Amino acid sequence: MAKDVNKHSKKAKQLFREGYNCAQSVFCAFCDELNIDIETALKLSSSFGGGMGRLREVCGAVTAMFMIAGLKYGYTTPQNDEIKGKHYALIQDLAKKFKDKNNSIICRELLGLDKTDFSPVPSKRTEEYYNTRPCEEFIGYAAEIVSKNLIL
Repeated sequence: MAKDVNKHSKKAKQLFREGYNCAQSVFCAFCDELNIDIETALKLSSSFGGGMGRLREVCGAVTAMFMIAGLKYGYTTPQNDEIKGKHYALIQDLAKKFKDKNNSIICRELLGLDKTDFSPVPSKRTEEYYNTRPCEEFIGYAAEIVSKNLIL
């Protein structure tokens, strides 16, 4: 399985370097496993970059993990609390794995940003941006979590 972990992690990092947001990078790295076309995947995950539309809330890479978990193992029967509870336990476990390594799942905390910077304008993707932002590592780790825990 280590080969698959590296494959998806590398693909997620590559997508980020191409300019896709954190959520798109992780989510789209698994299009092959999810049997979803890239255009649909890009559109579906586009709103979650920058911690949900640059609101700096839940990290886009983490949100993508949750979206993948939903597609793979989500529930469709809203009245079945047992199934819902199992799914929510899975989501909490994924969040814990990410948080245990990175101390948070919140974008602004991961980046050490001011709580009041909610500009919708994305940062320019320059080499300095990639060299100073830890996002690529978060993306790679989120993809590893998905590969190890959801792609069986």
